[in-house]
Amino acid sequence: MTISFDDFDKVDIRTATITRAEPFPEARKPAIKLWLDLGDLGERKSSAQITRHYDPASLIGKQVLCVVNFPPRQIGPFMSEVLVLGVPDPENDVVLIGPDQPVPNGGKLF
Repeated sequence: MTISFDDFDKVDIRTATITRAEPFPEARKPAIKLWLDLGDLGERKSSAQITRHYDPASLIGKQVLCVVNFPPRQIGPFMSEVLVLGVPDPENDVVLIGPDQPVPNGGKLF
């Protein structure tokens, strides 16, 4: 299926820095709760199934890409407000994606 550039442009993908990360034992699948600094967009939260490659302490200060214009989603007792982006490794575990150099938080992917 192909999409138009206008379709792609509707997805608002921004850079964020992880400022806080905690285990999320209440989640059905192993996950970590994230708090992300999105610059002018403020702080947002996300639940991410990234426990195979990451522990909460290793995530602080890491810059990632996330979709900020999906509706919030209740994950157990936690409201996930953005979707942090990643790609699967050979075992289908998530590897986060982000800029390879520091960039301003809230920067829009284009």
